[in-house]
Amino acid sequence: MNQPAARRERGEAMFQQVFGREPRPGSYPEFLQLTVDHLFGEIWTRPHLSVEERELVALTAVALARTDWELRGHIGAALHLGMSREKIIEVIIQLAYYGGWPVANNGLRVAQEVFAELDDAAGKDADHDR
Repeated sequence: MNQPAARRERGEAMFQQVFGREPRPGSYPEFLQLTVDHLFGEIWTRPHLSVEERELVALTAVALARTDWELRGHIGAALHLGMSREKIIEVIIQLAYYGGWPVANNGLRVAQEVFAELDDAAGKDADHDR
């Protein structure tokens, strides 16, 4: 069985790899620790799927569940892992057939918002560098 300290270390490293940042405690730090230890320390580190494949699964699941907060985070993670905007959009479009048009419409709206925020931030960074 995995030792808790090793599992936490693996989970924190995987979270950093996926999201490009350290986990941020929110209102429920115990839930975050469960997420880091179990989901990222045990599930995301299993063999047979790459991190990118696991991210596509996660992106699909949160889009189908219409959980906008998590979808925003996983769109960001997919981009951080090197997936193109076009690939993310294509995944969401395909979900129309499996989860319904409202799922795809919602996912496309959230993706458009995330992309716009990133573009705005990139523009502000460019303006700031001048």
